[in-house]
Parts: sequence; C-alpha cells; structure tokens
Amino acid sequence: MKSTDSQSQTNDQGVEVTFRFYAKLNDFLPPWQRQKEIKKKFGRHTTLKDAIESLGIPHTEIALILVNGSAVGFDHKVSESARISVYPHFKSIDIGGLSPLRIDKSDFFKFVLDVHLGTLARYLRMLGFDALYSNDLADEKLAEISFDQQRILLTRDPGLLKRKKVVHGYFVRATEPRFQILELIREFQLKDKISPFGRCMRCNGLLKPISKEEINSDIPPRIKEMHSVFLQCQSCGRIYWKGSHYHKLMLFIDWILTHSY
Repeated sequence: MKSTDSQSQTNDQGVEVTFRFYAKLNDFLPPWQRQKEIKKKFGRHTTLKDAIESLGIPHTEIALILVNGSAVGFDHKVSESARISVYPHFKSIDIGGLSPLRIDKSDFFKFVLDVHLGTLARYLRMLGFDALYSNDLADEKLAEISFDQQRILLTRDPGLLKRKKVVHGYFVRATEPRFQILELIREFQLKDKISPFGRCMRCNGLLKPISKEEINSDIPPRIKEMHSVFLQCQSCGRIYWKGSHYHKLMLFIDWILTHSY
C-alpha cells in the first residue's frame, strides 16, 4: 500500500525534460533562456505541443522535434529525462521524409493577415499575392479562414498562432511594413513569384484589362485622354491606370527586388 502511494505521489510531481531550441525559435524566449538548455517539469500526459507553447513558441514555427534523437509529432507525450531538440522551418533542406509534423510544400502561397497588418496586406497585393485582410476579423475567424482556405496566417501575435486550428502560420518579426514585406519575401522565397499589379490593393480581387469604351465609372475625361491602358478589379470594380502614383510604386518595387536577396 505504501509503495502504491509513493508511486502516485511521484506521478503527481510530473516529469522533468530538457529542451533545446534552435535558430530563430529563440526569438520567442526571454533573453536568459536563449541558446541554452531549458529544464522544466510537466504532467505526464502533457503533449509536446502544449509543453512547447507553454514556453512561448507557437507550433506553426516548428518543423522538426527530436526526442532523444528520434523525430516525433506534436501529440507525443513528455517522458522523464527526455532531451528534446526543436528546430524551425528550413529554407534549403527538405525534411519531409524525416519529420512527422505538418509541412506546407505548396509552391503557391495564399495569406490571411490579422487586423494589425493592413499595410503589409496592401504590399502583398501590390506584388501579386493573394492576401485576405479586413480590419474587423476576430482571432477565431482568422483561424477558421486559415484552416478552411489553407492560407498562411500572418500575425505579430504569438498567441494567435497557438490556436490548434491554425496549421500554417508565421510570426512577423519586423515592425515597419516595408521591412515586413522584405522579411516575407526572404522567408517564403517569393522573389521569383512576384507579379506586380495583378490584384486590387483595396479588396484583393484580380485585375483584368478593360478598354476605355467599357469603362462606366466616373473617370475624368482627361485621364481617358492621357492613358491607353486600364485595369479593372473583378471584385469591386475599381479602375487602375498608370498615373503619378504608379511611378512611386515602381520605385518601391525596385527597392524591394534589390533588397530581397
């Protein structure tokens, strides 16, 4: 009877494991824990997803987990004295056959952005990328859209990426929009996929050429006289042409391409 009580007490105390996080995963840790082994106790039924996220790291940032040298998934339970190595997504190494985690290998990227990334959404659209954004979408709705439409959820809120329904997400490190777009192009290797002015910067709809004769909106006569090329959004009907704003945008796009190495 005493032996059973002793075992029960040990179980209640949980198990101690040792974590080591690599590369940019350290961004989510306090300075005193970065690039170091972290020892912590958890309940015996705690999954690695819950254990890792309790330390501040969203599961969407993780590509590979090794427990005592063996690759495991997020549902793997912690075990006494386990040594757990956690790695971020790799840009140039294909670990699909090694890691049981969910890896997005798609060559076509679709995004949904939280309410704080409106300017970044417009920049993505300007470069031709499918970027859903609305300033009134709640976190729960963003997670649903990301899951249902298989979109990469972009946010600066790590808590949003910890939602179980979010399969593909990314924590945007930069705070200024112009550096945020550079970060995304580098992170997702989008430079060769850039196709400027293919989407409406206001609503994300696709743009299609339209002749002057077909334009029914109130475009000033002088604009029709000065320009011969017009594009119309297939969703909201907005008309685009190469006005003075176009040249400013082209300079910005050139800057992006120059710095997207």
